Amino acid sequence: MKHIIILGDGMADEPLKEFGNKTPLQMAHKPHIDWLAKNGQNGLFKTVPETMPPGSEIANMAVMGYDVEKVYEGRGVLEAASMGVVIEENDLALRCNLICVEDEKIKNHSAGHISTEEAGELIQYLNKSFGNEIIKFYPGVSYRHLLVIKNGIKDIICTPPHDVMGTAFKDVLVESKSVEANSTTDLLNYMIVRSRFLLENHPVNQKRKAQGKDMANFIWPWSPGYKPAMQTFKEMFGIEKSAVISAVDLIQGIGVYAGMDVIKVEGATGLYDTNYEGKAKAAVDALKDHDFVYLHIEASDEAGHEGDVELKTKTIEYLDQRVVKYIIEKTAEMDEEVSIAVLPDHPTPCAIKTHTREAIPFIIYRKGIDADKVEVYDEFAARKGIYGTIKGNEFIKAFLGIY
Repeated sequence: MKHIIILGDGMADEPLKEFGNKTPLQMAHKPHIDWLAKNGQNGLFKTVPETMPPGSEIANMAVMGYDVEKVYEGRGVLEAASMGVVIEENDLALRCNLICVEDEKIKNHSAGHISTEEAGELIQYLNKSFGNEIIKFYPGVSYRHLLVIKNGIKDIICTPPHDVMGTAFKDVLVESKSVEANSTTDLLNYMIVRSRFLLENHPVNQKRKAQGKDMANFIWPWSPGYKPAMQTFKEMFGIEKSAVISAVDLIQGIGVYAGMDVIKVEGATGLYDTNYEGKAKAAVDALKDHDFVYLHIEASDEAGHEGDVELKTKTIEYLDQRVVKYIIEKTAEMDEEVSIAVLPDHPTPCAIKTHTREAIPFIIYRKGIDADKVEVYDEFAARKGIYGTIKGNEFIKAFLGIY
């Protein structure tokens, strides 16, 4: 038996009054995902413990079966692994966004989805301005980058920028949780404030301003952590060969620590214009010589952060028609049976433009499975599923058939 998880990041939502109290999953035309729900088994999965923030890093690790309360060490170290950056024992790694601030408030977490080329030029400039034997910036994709501070202290409070859009940036600067962390806090806040003066007058931002685009006029470091101690997927579940497919450094980094092969797809952007067909084909091809494939598609989450209901609904339809349909058809032709799961990692409600920790709907399908009474796939239909509400590693064990 081979296994593939199709994860639509942030697909789950809340009922929207202006759309007849329906969610994007309920509004989307998704016959192939609904077919899996009708012919499979369903339930709700609490991916994020109450003690932890509802980040994609935590939720995706939970989907893979990790005890996140024990092994989670921040988003930065995971993205470092994807980027090939070696994190030493005393290095503090942080995710570092390029963001847009207007009128002293955080306008968005992505600097208007700045291009990778533009962002790379800005990160290089920041390295010349701030970089030394202690501080180093590493360029990533679009607005997502990495900051490493040698001997930094992680006992700090860093607010994710996508959680506080519209908030005055001075109200959500880094705070210390201990006296020992004060030096790290002071350094980070100095760089945040100073970055404004460095970035606003940079030619990249002056050009964006002239074009009516949001400027990348601040850095925003968050999710601090040290090198994690994670078992591989093989060590946890005996899966010999596994792979991860994603446009997002974070998910690729989880795959690296999980011992998975990281498969990159040309044209994969993490947005609604990603190469859906290319990712679907790569996933099916990977199943030929891998036992487990984790296919992650980011687009719905980004639409949720933008509060764009119509775009989020469209991304779900793209997932259904350009990914799930192909995978259902091609895996049915394979000699070895393939188990398919469809789920998000967490909700990203359009109304609040950020993640929540509510339980998410999931489907587990394999040929010959005893279907439950669920007819369609959404946040409410899944409540009638055979699994009820599960948490921890219960989902991955059910999916892999480990009891």
